[in-house]
Amino acid sequence: MNLAWVSLAALAAAVVVGIWLRLNVGLLAFGLAYIVGVGLGDMRAADVTSGFPLQLFLVLVAVMLLFAQAQVNGTLAKLARHSIRLARGNAGMVPIVFFGLSVGIATMGGGNIAASALIAPIAMAAAGRLGISAFLMTIMVGNGCNAGAYSPIAPTGVVASGLMANAGLAGMEWRTYWNTFIAQSAVAFGGYFLLGGIKLLRRPERVDVAAQLAPEDLAPFTAKQWGTLGALAALLASVIFFKLDIIVGAFAAVALLLVARVADQEAAIKAVPWSTILMVCGVSTLVSVLEKTGGVDMIVDGLVKISTPVTVTGVVAFVAGLVSAYSSTVGVVLPTFLPTVPGLAQRLGADPMAIASSINVGGHLVDVSPLSTIGAICVAAYAGTEDRQALFNKVLAWGLSMAVVGAVVCWVFFGLL
Repeated sequence: MNLAWVSLAALAAAVVVGIWLRLNVGLLAFGLAYIVGVGLGDMRAADVTSGFPLQLFLVLVAVMLLFAQAQVNGTLAKLARHSIRLARGNAGMVPIVFFGLSVGIATMGGGNIAASALIAPIAMAAAGRLGISAFLMTIMVGNGCNAGAYSPIAPTGVVASGLMANAGLAGMEWRTYWNTFIAQSAVAFGGYFLLGGIKLLRRPERVDVAAQLAPEDLAPFTAKQWGTLGALAALLASVIFFKLDIIVGAFAAVALLLVARVADQEAAIKAVPWSTILMVCGVSTLVSVLEKTGGVDMIVDGLVKISTPVTVTGVVAFVAGLVSAYSSTVGVVLPTFLPTVPGLAQRLGADPMAIASSINVGGHLVDVSPLSTIGAICVAAYAGTEDRQALFNKVLAWGLSMAVVGAVVCWVFFGLL
């Protein structure tokens, strides 16, 4: 029995069955990791358990619990509503402001999913009332959320940084962030200008975006909300400037805000996306079994056969995008493909950082699709006069095309250049 093939088949089965039956892929991966490792591979249970990403788990819990408190007490929603006045009456600036808000909230620790849940309802409502293309607004919000997703204190950034460190790319957190930010921003503003952004900027009549909100939406921040913003800013600054370990900083901030009772403790704990944490940790544990049995080497073999040192960035971006279109980027794509970076770099003589960046960018560009959470939230939040089915079709076509666009972008920027 070839355990490499068996372990690879187990990973594929976890993803396919999870998608088909709408089950948590991570929970399936946990079970399959022990079945393959202990039942078929003569490993000890401790050998399989050692693949559990404990540090990653702690970082995710700390960061998500901190952000959950900011979400529960209304801090981030109020920040979003206050900030839309930055458009200053120019309809063309409204999508740009929402792009900036999406980037900001994702970067502060919310990540792309939470940022889209906060921003999309406000943004899509504004698009309907102000006569702005819902398709254009979806692209700006979706790519904005993804542009900030690789912040070192955001869930996706935490996962990617941990996996890249294991692959020999420690200390690349901010380089990873900027690589993704630039790629996502380029695609977002390409879509903005392609879909009528210049016409919006030149629209003569002024709009009052704030008038679309209820008076209570623009109420001043409370003392607890100011304290929450201060804790988030302090954590981000400490990680950037003082190189504070994120586990230490995040848990310290969580404890401080709990003592200050800025948010309901039970509500904050419930707001943590535990299913995402289980998905990431479960797939990572199964991938560790793949590494022990040679399954990761088989993935590398397959990619090497269809790649060259110049084209490998485009190839891995396309494959990551294709898989991400039907599964979770942070829960499946990153834990599966980032461990292949050392092998690909060594065998092809390519830059490992370029390969890792291509996986990160390619995997997330497709997430504007309505098959992914971000695109689905934007489409569901729209309540204007445009036909929602037509909007769904446009966003779906755009999202799936990003597998090809991402491959070209990564091939040019990380391969040719």
